[in-house]
Amino acid sequence: MTHAKELIKKIVQEQPDDSSFDEILRELAFVRMVERGLEDSKAGRVISNENMKHRIKTWRE
Repeated sequence: MTHAKELIKKIVQEQPDDSSFDEILRELAFVRMVERGLEDSKAGRVISNENMKHRIKTWRE
């Protein structure tokens, strides 16, 4: 089984039995976003906190 399938299976199995479809999808999406963020960080695809503050400020305008 591929790594992705194993990870998805593990995440789904760890969810409470009464989890909804949407709750499971949110958990899968969250784990993927964290993985992608860590991959970006390791590859040096990051920006400074100051740069991020500036970007957020422009969203509010």
